[in-house]
Amino acid sequence: MGSMKKFNGWLLLGSAGMILTACNGDDEAAEGTDDGEDTNGDVVDVEIFQGKVEFRDQFIELSELYEEENPNVNIEFSAVGGGTDYFSTLRSRFSSGDEPDVFSLAGPSELNDYEDNVLDLSDHPAVDEAIDGTLEGATDGDGNIRGIPFQQEGYGLLYNKRMFDEAGIDADEILTYEDLEEAVETLDDQKDELGIDGVFALPGAEAWVMGDHLANTYLSPEFNGDMMEAYESDTVDFERADEMERMLMLQNDYSIEPVLNMDYSQQVEEYFSLERTAMIQQGDWVHPTLEQMDPEFANEHVGVLPLPVEDYEGHIPVDVPNYWAINEGAEDDVIEEAEAFFEWMYTDEEGIAAVQDKLDMIPAHEGFDVDEIDAPIQQEIYEYVLEENTLGWIFTGYPQGWGTDFGAHVQEYLSGGRDWDDVIEAGQEEWEQSRE
Repeated sequence: MGSMKKFNGWLLLGSAGMILTACNGDDEAAEGTDDGEDTNGDVVDVEIFQGKVEFRDQFIELSELYEEENPNVNIEFSAVGGGTDYFSTLRSRFSSGDEPDVFSLAGPSELNDYEDNVLDLSDHPAVDEAIDGTLEGATDGDGNIRGIPFQQEGYGLLYNKRMFDEAGIDADEILTYEDLEEAVETLDDQKDELGIDGVFALPGAEAWVMGDHLANTYLSPEFNGDMMEAYESDTVDFERADEMERMLMLQNDYSIEPVLNMDYSQQVEEYFSLERTAMIQQGDWVHPTLEQMDPEFANEHVGVLPLPVEDYEGHIPVDVPNYWAINEGAEDDVIEEAEAFFEWMYTDEEGIAAVQDKLDMIPAHEGFDVDEIDAPIQQEIYEYVLEENTLGWIFTGYPQGWGTDFGAHVQEYLSGGRDWDDVIEAGQEEWEQSRE
């Protein structure tokens, strides 16, 4: 296995990073690159099911490049994201017998449900090239590796650099909650001059934004940034519940309304990319969407601020969002071609170049040239990785479904139907009940 500077508290891993934690789009989409010719059964079809609709086109382009050199293979990517729960859809497909050949899993909770269905990939060349610390979330109880890490992702507060400059705000000086609060008030005072509808655009309709990402930021220190520690814990104490609430309410109080009706697409496309808001809580996975909407804005005017966490100021949550798992029940020739495709993606010189060109990702494998990362958001987040100023993603160690349920409780709080103490108590009880 390869090595590299490890994150501060590295561990886990948690959007074709592929899971709901960073998805875009509302409906299932499937596209392959079959040209419609009669193949007389000579072509092997491999369906790859994942939860990153925003990367669908890039995956299709990757498969087309691969198929040019391997005309006996047809790679079909299908995706579910946004308002549709990827993992629930995956379960439905298995229940109905419509099992994908390859699918994405995010960490030990999901792996536990499908451990009997996925291939042991311990000897796969892409696993051998995985950077130290990126395989824990795909390792079963016997030490077998059941998935190939896709990439690393990070998130925080994406901000409009132009607006900060016009408002006289130096982003480099924002470290503490008080620093951020002062900047927010300054932006709010200048809303009309800046031409924005609100300082934030909080997508209250997306439970994962609050239940996975926001909660992870303030729960990660409690579990030492270790996803496996969270996975093995019978309890959650919410030691930083007050910090979590004030960060939530800062976004809510200065957000474009109505918060609870706002979804991911509106937040990213309608408000942030069109410069109707100054900040959004999101991650580097939004870059392809921003670039499609406005290349100049995406590549010149977007920066990243850490969500403020006491004693961890200046730290960004970064980790592996999910893993490629190969269905052990697929036909032998399908398994062989799926393994060959991922070997090409992560170990072949041509494949690595194609992945870097199409996905522009923070790598989770050796052999990638980090100097080739072009997307500014990814570049900035990678600087936090190099400086070891990161928080681990522990939300893929949550009890199954806990993040969605907790996010729903937060939505009730935002609607006025529940107080914060009740939200925390419900989260604690449901965590403990799930571990029984």
